[in-house]
Amino acid sequence: MLIAQVTDIHLGFDRDNPGEFNRQRLDQVLRALIEGPNRPDLLLATGDLTEYGDAGSYRRLAEAFSQCPFPVWPAMGNHDDRANFARHFPNVPQEEGFVHYVVASEGRRIIILDTLEPGRHGGAFCEVRATWLAARLDEDAHTPTLIVMHHPPIEAGIDWMNTHPDEPWVQRFAATIAGRPNIAAILCGHLHRTIAAPWQGTTVAICSSTAPQLALDLRPMDTGQPDDRPMIVADAAAYALHRWTDAGFVTHFETAGERATLAKFDERMQPLVRILMDERPA
Repeated sequence: MLIAQVTDIHLGFDRDNPGEFNRQRLDQVLRALIEGPNRPDLLLATGDLTEYGDAGSYRRLAEAFSQCPFPVWPAMGNHDDRANFARHFPNVPQEEGFVHYVVASEGRRIIILDTLEPGRHGGAFCEVRATWLAARLDEDAHTPTLIVMHHPPIEAGIDWMNTHPDEPWVQRFAATIAGRPNIAAILCGHLHRTIAAPWQGTTVAICSSTAPQLALDLRPMDTGQPDDRPMIVADAAAYALHRWTDAGFVTHFETAGERATLAKFDERMQPLVRILMDERPA
């Protein structure tokens, strides 16, 4: 199974502009997925789908996703609005007021979580959501399972966007998934950077955004002393491809856009390819 991931689209940052920069970047990524050599079986959109949570931006997002010849499964981020989202994505399940649901495919399960708490920038995972997740995990303790959520539960080191490991929602989430060996990975967004880390017996993989990225600066930040460090940078629009087989879960991070080809599989490169592939067991 090949799973694509986009995140932190922030559509509508430039209000009421259908040709805005963030839409252009999203379209660039979708073209790479639709027209490129690695067309996925499905696409996960892991939150901050819009900038302001307005209905018009969700309408434009639904239009953008409508060109995809594969299913798209969205999650909520801190910039999202559940009610406006539901108006334009009526087929995405909601339970108990949360956009959390299970996608089953090819003998595997994907559990999409809702970590949105209106008015809060960081993540949330209340008792209601914990009870729901525990029930979904308990009902099938053996099928390989992927957990998808916007907010990473790890402390990544970018001070102004960090998640503290002692936050109650992190502790509650960790307790809910503890002792679950069938969790293949946890996929997140939010940090606008490519990051991977071991956590709670599995791997947290964080995808870079289709919108502009966070600058990598791991120095502590003093909120009382602005130091002119870069915070947002215009790196290329990014996405991830997760290859999920019986052998395990492998993630590739990629950017969209034109690039120079320095070598291709032609007669000049054919001998090298043969040598490399002949070294493998038959």
